[in-house]
Amino acid sequence: MPKTKKFRFGAQIASARSREEWVAKARKVEDLGFSTLFMPDHFGDQLAPIPALMAAADATTTLRIGSLVFDNDFRHPLVLAKEAATLDLLSEGRLEFGLGAGWMRTDYEESGIPFDEPAVRVDRFEEALAIVRGLWGDKPFSFEGKHYTITEHDGLPKPVQKPHPPILVGGGAKRVLSIAGREADIVSINFNLRPGVVSGDLGPDGTAERVEQKIGWVRDAAGDRFDDIELGVTIFFPVVTNDRKATSEALAGGFKLTPEEALEVPFALVGTVDQIVDDLVARRERFGLSYIAISGDGFEAMAPDHAQASISPARSKSFWVTPPASCVVSDTMTRL
Repeated sequence: MPKTKKFRFGAQIASARSREEWVAKARKVEDLGFSTLFMPDHFGDQLAPIPALMAAADATTTLRIGSLVFDNDFRHPLVLAKEAATLDLLSEGRLEFGLGAGWMRTDYEESGIPFDEPAVRVDRFEEALAIVRGLWGDKPFSFEGKHYTITEHDGLPKPVQKPHPPILVGGGAKRVLSIAGREADIVSINFNLRPGVVSGDLGPDGTAERVEQKIGWVRDAAGDRFDDIELGVTIFFPVVTNDRKATSEALAGGFKLTPEEALEVPFALVGTVDQIVDDLVARRERFGLSYIAISGDGFEAMAPDHAQASISPARSKSFWVTPPASCVVSDTMTRL
């Protein structure tokens, strides 16, 4: 297990029907005490991440912005390095840069971008990661690989954060997590999405035992730098409820697991505020998972109108001088 780190929370959101709605969401994420607003990168029903992240940064003051994660196949790495550096510059150093090899089959089928074998996509991703890092350096950069060639290009502008914005790599397969262990500042553990679709068949790959194995791959590749890595996970099923048993049984059916196994899946949080906080702390102790991203509008499930009835007086003290509305976030932060 890595050295214990403070909890951070992110909200991964993707869509809005207007600028007003998007700005309101970003400000709510900040007001609730989240560290970061993350966006995915798909061609379906979502805003384009780069302009939307910039709008979120403009609408807030301290909220960090991040990609969870950019699909490498959608942009040449030189272009992406420039756009990401610009985001970091204009947000005054609030970017967290997430990059992945691409996985959602429909993105490729609908756009006509070739959906190459995973090994080829990961090869490109690994080269792109080296290129982005090189272009953010202080000198002109050259690179010659199997997929990309860069010739004496001095990437401008340079990011505000030094030596570069935090690099986030997410994945669920051994090779990607090994690359993450060697190269990333933040590693987000995920299901293995090799099939290109989300289905109940992924459940057995998300058990506590499998996540422990995945973190082992990161540790083996990271070596001495493992304690410097921030380990995270995305919560796809955040449910604040007084009926933990019934909800776990429903999740178990979708995951193709037992209810007991479903409660231990690190990609779900189910129960009262006290139970969820206890689960988060236990998972940090067992796995080292301290950076928790809540997917979709599930971040609002942690707000008082959903969760206040579950909070105990002993947990009412907030980490902030002005308490944020999110009971789960604030209560977990008291357990730093």
